[in-house]
Amino acid sequence: MMGVRKVVVIGAGGHAKVVIDILKSDPTVRLAGCTTKAPGTEVSGIPILGDDSVLPCLYEEGIRHAFVAIGDNRLREKLCRQTAEAGFELVNAISPRAYIAESATLGRGIAVMAGAVIHAEAHIGDYAVINTNASVDHECRIGTACHIAPGSALSGNVTVGTGTLLGTGTKVIDGIRIGEWSVVGAGAAVVRDIPDDCTAVGVPARVIKQRN
Repeated sequence: MMGVRKVVVIGAGGHAKVVIDILKSDPTVRLAGCTTKAPGTEVSGIPILGDDSVLPCLYEEGIRHAFVAIGDNRLREKLCRQTAEAGFELVNAISPRAYIAESATLGRGIAVMAGAVIHAEAHIGDYAVINTNASVDHECRIGTACHIAPGSALSGNVTVGTGTLLGTGTKVIDGIRIGEWSVVGAGAAVVRDIPDDCTAVGVPARVIKQRN
């Protein structure tokens, strides 16, 4: 049986508050506190320990586990890599009110919120967020540092590339590929593939901005 792990949460915004609530429900986690540049003494009942410069000291004090609770995909991916390179083991924050199929595979440092559903043989990459009431159907592949926002629904065999954000309520039909570091606007219906580095909105979703 897994022992209790002392965990530091990196971040203290709204996303972090949800993550803290989930981690509090995990009997294998004891929250040591959180790090942030924002003023204050506590967030959601756990102490603010300082900014990220305190992490080496916390590691030396025996805190070896961390969760990066940052909503921005690029910043979360960067901080997750840096935190892991500093020696911390990244834990997962999985709500007890989420459903995850036995055959699904999960990366490290991921958040799965209440009401989320991850079906058979789906893969969730490192540092991804599967938010409240989002559903990821069979054999989907969600890339590193993606964010599947609340109420989104992905049909089977959908691929979402690294760092991409699917906005609130996005719907994706089966077999679609959505590229890396793209943004799909809230309420969009994705019925054809979306390229890398773009913004797509609407029903059906259409690319309105292409970066690089």
